[in-house]
Amino acid sequence: MFFRMIKGALFRQRGKMLMVAFTIALGSSLATAMLNVMLDVGDKVNQELKTYGANINVLPRGASLLDDLYGVSEGSGVSDKYLNEAELGNIKTIFWAFNIVDFTPYLNARVRLLSPGGGPDAEVKLVGTWFDRHLELPTGEELDTGMRNMKSWWDLRGRWLNGTDRDAAMVGEAVAARRRINAGDTITVQAGNRVKNFTVEAIFSAGGAEDEEIYVPLEAAQELTGRPGLVSRVEVSALTTPDNELSRRAAQDPKSLSIKDQETWYCTAYVSAICYQIDEVITDAVSKPIRQVAESEGVVLEKTQLLMLLITILSLAGSSLGISNLVTASVMERANEIGLLKAVGARDGAVSCLVLTEVVITGIIGGAAGYFAGLGFAQIIGQSVFNSSIDIKPMVIPLVAVLVFLVTMAGSIPSIRLLLSLRPAEVLHGR
Repeated sequence: MFFRMIKGALFRQRGKMLMVAFTIALGSSLATAMLNVMLDVGDKVNQELKTYGANINVLPRGASLLDDLYGVSEGSGVSDKYLNEAELGNIKTIFWAFNIVDFTPYLNARVRLLSPGGGPDAEVKLVGTWFDRHLELPTGEELDTGMRNMKSWWDLRGRWLNGTDRDAAMVGEAVAARRRINAGDTITVQAGNRVKNFTVEAIFSAGGAEDEEIYVPLEAAQELTGRPGLVSRVEVSALTTPDNELSRRAAQDPKSLSIKDQETWYCTAYVSAICYQIDEVITDAVSKPIRQVAESEGVVLEKTQLLMLLITILSLAGSSLGISNLVTASVMERANEIGLLKAVGARDGAVSCLVLTEVVITGIIGGAAGYFAGLGFAQIIGQSVFNSSIDIKPMVIPLVAVLVFLVTMAGSIPSIRLLLSLRPAEVLHGR
């Protein structure tokens, strides 16, 4: 009898029940889309930010120490220490190897840029690097890396160098303007007694100190400076987890942590943990987070997730208000029916259970439809914002189910209060 009454009520008021289901579906779809995107947005935001540069700088221990104490940087002739190029592949063997998106070495040197017309020479900074390098790693994996990926925002007049270029160069805009250098010109640089000619393939604008530099293939810089197999520093681009109190304590002194905290920190992709692991595989290296980038990533990620959480809460609140209005209107229309049920002996609890069961059944239908619609919305957001698909998170299913139930119950509270206030005698006499 109970289920026959529910079935009859649902079909008699199918218009209102469809509106309730649609309202729930709307809130459920937005919640599903936002939760899936929010749980997957960390890697997506990190990937987007990685196109704007590295977040870890790896320096030789001696150079790093002098830089910290006295502000003496590499290339000054005082703190010239180097890393071994042959060890760089070890970066992809650390615990968080899959979070290492890119890395590029640099060899810095002060050289003389000789004037072709016999005019005054100029001292400039020459930087050797990998532009486009294919690596076979110690793990058996293969990796394509290089500065071309890490500096993709640079504005070039010309072309990027590749792995086959040996005697080519890219000249910073400031140097090119002063020396009247254009793409296609040949420049001559001197380091000590060594002299080498380079063909200028591009003039670049980076918007920073790099505009005062000349970039050449790493092998050419090593040959010119007499430092085969050596690099001055390495820039690493890694996907990281925003810092918290544990990661900040570990960054100061990992040994101060308890064994449990050390395990948690080491097995979480904090920038300090990744730096520590890089130091373990590179001889005499000190890895430092580039704070402007690392902290910006955390701030952007937290604000993005907070925005999506607020959208989810507001959408569910709106659904709850819509449900409240629709169910209350339904109870008012059925006042005579409810009064008659109470008059023949039905208790308030039984009548409330009847109405709530109708709403819950409608909520299940609307919630299920909204969940699948939300999956589609999540993919639309992923493609339009991040140009990639959003991974579907199974944990979203129980979360959405609980949220739909809570919203449905919250929206039903005003109608239940109205139902309880109905007096059979007054309703049946039309009062």
